[in-house]
Amino acid sequence: MANLKGGLIIMKEMIDSLPNSEQKIAAFILQHPEDAILLTAQALGKKSGTSGATVIRLCKSLGFNGFQELKLRVAGDLQERNMTDYRDIEPNEDYMKIIEKVTANTMQTINETVKMMNIERLKEAVHTLIQAESIIFIGFGASFITAKDAEQKFLRINKHVHAFSDLHMASTAIANKGTKDVVVGISFSGNTVEVAKLLELSKKRGVKTISITKYGNSLLTSYADINLFTSTAKEAVIRSGATSSRIAQLHLIDILFMCVASEEYEKTVEHLDSTLEAVTFFKNQMVAKK
Repeated sequence: MANLKGGLIIMKEMIDSLPNSEQKIAAFILQHPEDAILLTAQALGKKSGTSGATVIRLCKSLGFNGFQELKLRVAGDLQERNMTDYRDIEPNEDYMKIIEKVTANTMQTINETVKMMNIERLKEAVHTLIQAESIIFIGFGASFITAKDAEQKFLRINKHVHAFSDLHMASTAIANKGTKDVVVGISFSGNTVEVAKLLELSKKRGVKTISITKYGNSLLTSYADINLFTSTAKEAVIRSGATSSRIAQLHLIDILFMCVASEEYEKTVEHLDSTLEAVTFFKNQMVAKK
């Protein structure tokens, strides 16, 4: 637990959805993080004009095991002190500055996603995917790009996998699934109604469900057995933030894929060699025809 981070990030992302009393504590911690980690729960409650019991409720609302985890996560953030705001582009901006801003936004999003990651929850998701007879990835809009990326990755290691962005096709596929199958719902907001309904249908069929959303409670998290979170990736004026949120989803899919590949290393190498051989065969055929 000593290497935990992401306390300040999670609080920033959750503060507007917290009860008023818990918002006071979160605001105090965000403004005085160095002081907050040195206080007891009772003292922090007094400093923020609330109570020690409210501090404990805040920890629960943030998804932490207790006050000690909150302090460790904040302390981990303070060791870096290089957190910057997401930056949007300006009219007729120099290309080099645009490159720097997009790169900085992407790196920050990935770093924040990693900091808030729950390793035990990740392990549970990985083992669920390994044991699945089939996997369905669901996403709408930009999230479908992530679903398709997951499909092609897991297909290469011989997983029975499909990606859907069509409500009727997805519901038809789910209707024939059961307890040995997995459905992964992807939504940046966590409140895409279509994805939530498909996860609800999956639960009724006994299918195992995984959600990939921004941090916090949402429609998707209420229907998922396992919840994985990405950084909120603040949306900028010209929606350069939408690029960052997609990168965060793709990064999480890469982590899931690599963890599955590592757990099944020998089989993974065999399957990747087979797919490479198949692609090479067709490339050689095309060259020969020319």
